[in-house]
Amino acid sequence: MLTQKTKMWLGAAALVLSSSLMTGAIMTNRISMATTAVAADSPATVTAPVVAAPGGLVDLTTAAERSVNSVVYIRVTQNAKRQTVTVRDPFEDFFGDFFGYGNRGRGRQQEIETQPRRQGAGSGVIISADGYIVTNNHVVAGADEILVKLNDNTEYKGRVIGLDETTDLALIKVEAKNLPAITIGNSDDLKIGQWVLAVGNPFNLTSTVTAGIVSAKARSLGANGVESFIQTDAAINAGNSGGALVNERGELVGINAMLYSQTGSYAGYGFAIPTTIMNKVVKDLKEFGMVQRALLGVRGGDVTNKIDAEKEKGNEVDYGTSTGVYIESVEANTTAEEAGLEKGDVITAIDDRTVTKMAELQEALSQHRPGDKVKINYLRNKKSHTVTATLRNAQGGTEVMEEVDIDLFGAQLKPLSEETQRALALRYGLEVTAIKNGKLKDAGITKGMILLKVNDREMRSVEDFEEAVKAANQSSDRVLWIRAITQSGRRVATAIDLSDDKK
Repeated sequence: MLTQKTKMWLGAAALVLSSSLMTGAIMTNRISMATTAVAADSPATVTAPVVAAPGGLVDLTTAAERSVNSVVYIRVTQNAKRQTVTVRDPFEDFFGDFFGYGNRGRGRQQEIETQPRRQGAGSGVIISADGYIVTNNHVVAGADEILVKLNDNTEYKGRVIGLDETTDLALIKVEAKNLPAITIGNSDDLKIGQWVLAVGNPFNLTSTVTAGIVSAKARSLGANGVESFIQTDAAINAGNSGGALVNERGELVGINAMLYSQTGSYAGYGFAIPTTIMNKVVKDLKEFGMVQRALLGVRGGDVTNKIDAEKEKGNEVDYGTSTGVYIESVEANTTAEEAGLEKGDVITAIDDRTVTKMAELQEALSQHRPGDKVKINYLRNKKSHTVTATLRNAQGGTEVMEEVDIDLFGAQLKPLSEETQRALALRYGLEVTAIKNGKLKDAGITKGMILLKVNDREMRSVEDFEEAVKAANQSSDRVLWIRAITQSGRRVATAIDLSDDKK
């Protein structure tokens, strides 16, 4: 939510994700994540006419009026984190247990603050009248409290429906009716040079509208796992994250996510996640709680970059095209392997949709689920080929996956008390306070045991366990490796296969 990742791009400048800290401080030369809201099912699309202003200019006032009330201010709070640690007296080695406290060698328990209370702010977009809002993952991930304020200053508490770090999108919801939902447009219809508006809350200046044009499409910046950004010169600053990028009709065409800057403030380039990606993510989060991601199973990059790299080595190459996606390798048990793709092939189209670079390939695949069949056009030795194959998920299967229900583990967990930590000389852990039939009991976990680590993640809170389960469920092997200890000090190691039938 409030983290910032260092990421350099185009030399000295940096990408800055456009969420903001409440202090107003902006870190330079960093990627900051934006705050955006992702919606549920799209409302009925009503195409509005573009209003012409005197002199042939496009009148953007109608677009602003139609969109400004659909963009909300989001304030997130992350509570302070505290941890109990053992502190040793530096004079103990000299004087021993001089006062007879019976403490020698054990030190004393002290609670320290590992993270102060933090707040951040961003934007979101209402996509349905019943309260679904789209925002960026980095805006609300890790939030303990979410406050949503509408343009008329009405406030609601928000709750997370689903998060997707790979696309940096999130779906949240407020309990309300008859909200001013935005009309969702088709980002594929955007053209270079077309007018757009960025609507959001930069620097806590609510309901701010800036204008610009579409500077480029299908930009890949290396910030997210799946990305095909719309580039715009409409001013985007800290706090715009998760806000709306709208066309001349006031239709949502993108979710503002980051800016390009050397200083942390607007310097001419902003980037938005297109609605073609957003729509699929929102639908999956609402229906399954997680994104059903279809993978092709190739590693590679833009043909143009491959040609340039070979030229730098003094090699002249001819792939039969100067655009497309060059395949460097094909992974086992994937769609690409099934389709017979090989190293050196160049993908040129998916389902008759032209692919000129990796970002376009990712955008095309992001609209599919595992089990969908796609037609792949590619070149091999400059000759055209076409094949149809079934898309697979990260585990190599074609089935739809759902989030693992924590109740299936059949246990109640609580963080260790200070007394238990002292008695067992532990710094962290989750005690099993009750257990019934479920995955943990089947794996040999009993009441009273203490979970120390799950997949090498330290268990300090119930949220740690839930996050470990979520990460494992989306991994390729779908296994939980658990390290535990009994009250008597006996160490236990066990594994849970999440691919087993749910009990």
